[in-house]
Amino acid sequence: MTTALESQEETIRNVLIDSVSASVIRFDELSVTLKADSWESSATALRDHPELKFDQLIDLCGVDYSEYSGRVSGSRYAVVYHLLSLAHNQRVRVKVFAGDDDLPLLASVIDIWPAANWFEREAFDLFGIIFTGHPDLRRILTDYGFIGHPFRKDFPISGHVEMRYDPEQRRVVYQPVTIEPREIVPRVVREPNYGDVK
Repeated sequence: MTTALESQEETIRNVLIDSVSASVIRFDELSVTLKADSWESSATALRDHPELKFDQLIDLCGVDYSEYSGRVSGSRYAVVYHLLSLAHNQRVRVKVFAGDDDLPLLASVIDIWPAANWFEREAFDLFGIIFTGHPDLRRILTDYGFIGHPFRKDFPISGHVEMRYDPEQRRVVYQPVTIEPREIVPRVVREPNYGDVK
């Protein structure tokens, strides 16, 4: 007997044909990985096809897979989209990997789902993922002079620079970080056989 999620997965595979690179049903949720080169047409099909009608973008977020051991694709950066079909009362998680790790690019989906505007700006600001076709791609959470992207796994915890108000210059100034890196994780010392069941 085919479940609703299996039926939904089959429908997406039939509609998007060559664009689907992987799909999995886990924890009662369908996740589909799509190819970046056909992302715009796939997103349009997800919204407009009568059997899908994912007309609402709930959320999108960037992901850095640089140190992830279960990495499926060779690409480091991905964008994860959560979509809702009000007509069919279904949800789907769509993952799209950016092809180039040095300059991660994906097509913007603002023309398809206008709610993507600030979400794409956030993914750009925090991960450095560039959305081609975005009308106003600029930082949204960090300062305009901020260097780097703080959610990348290779970004230092203390950052590169710090800012402070200088009363003599009567303005905010940037300077190299003066904080000494330190380990704040408490060390736990246990007996050699701690937790063994006798």
